Amino acid sequence: MFNKILIANRGEIACRVAATARRLGVRTVAVYSDADAGARHVLACDEAVAIGGAAPKESYLRADRILAAAKAAGAQAVHPGYGFLSENEGFAEACAEAGIAFIGPPAAAIAAMGSKSAAKALMGAAGVPLVPGYHGERQEAAFLREQADAIGYPVLIKASAGGGGKGMRRVEKSADFDAALASCQREAHRASATRRC
Repeated sequence: MFNKILIANRGEIACRVAATARRLGVRTVAVYSDADAGARHVLACDEAVAIGGAAPKESYLRADRILAAAKAAGAQAVHPGYGFLSENEGFAEACAEAGIAFIGPPAAAIAAMGSKSAAKALMGAAGVPLVPGYHGERQEAAFLREQADAIGYPVLIKASAGGGGKGMRRVEKSADFDAALASCQREAHRASATRRC
């Protein structure tokens, strides 16, 4: 069991992690952006460390600042919550290299689950029941429409990587497929580009 953990997130998830840690007798360290100095998650923790500007790319997405805060506070582990760096294999690896435990899946598991199609193939090979769908490499619109027609409507189009949930479209009939696919691809591309910034 850890004596002290840093919660690399904000909001409700950080508050829940802090409450659970308190029940277990584990001290907590909050991180906060300039905009969140007085936020509830900061008050819910035993300590708090400022990590940068209001924009997440200046604070909650800065692995270097989060790890520096963990080291400075003497935290033995980092709990990423969800979103932000929770699905970032590089962050999980950086924690390990810094000698700080990452409370979550190992970097290899994060990498394996990073691609939705690869994750589906992995789960299928493990015998996990899957919703019928196409998870292959071919991505031409006409081919994908043929696959949807074979599956039967309604279908859900989901980007295989990126998107953050924004790149999903429900399609009720074949005639609507191409427009929904194009819309899904644009949204997933925008979301992926935003996360890279």
